[in-house]
Amino acid sequence: MAIATLAGGCFWCLVKPFDQFDGVKSVVSGYSNGHVENPTYQEISTGTTGHVEAVQIDFDESVMSYEYMLDIFFKTFDPTDTNGQFGDRGPQYAPAIFYHDDEQKRTAEAVIEKLDEQNIFNGPIRTPVLPYKNFYRAEEEHQDFYKTNSAHYNAYFKGSGRKSFIEEHWGKE
Repeated sequence: MAIATLAGGCFWCLVKPFDQFDGVKSVVSGYSNGHVENPTYQEISTGTTGHVEAVQIDFDESVMSYEYMLDIFFKTFDPTDTNGQFGDRGPQYAPAIFYHDDEQKRTAEAVIEKLDEQNIFNGPIRTPVLPYKNFYRAEEEHQDFYKTNSAHYNAYFKGSGRKSFIEEHWGKE
């Protein structure tokens, strides 16, 4: 099994895209790469902990490659915006790829280069590729939110502007 740690704004919207693929063992919402130990959602929401909302994905690399995982990831948010995502603004919503080893770093940089060459977005990808420091599981009410609070999730996904951005750049599927 391998681990991917990815941030792309609100973690609620990063679980569902990965949860449906063979080879994905788990997708956990949490807080990554900050300086506060065991942070709470209330602490994170101040934007002062250094953490970003992220997901940590356990996956079987023999079924799903890290590169494919990143292809999915880049179809879930605006990688040109480093000041938050859609309706969520602030450092706690900044996108990032937290690599766990040199191979993940090289793969992430290559995927970004390939996407930039395709000119899909209205500017270059600014999502940083950073060394993994830590990850803390978010409170239970944030886990699998798209399943446990589907009406709220769907309204948020649409109302935040995320859905229209994804459809504009990638189509409706």
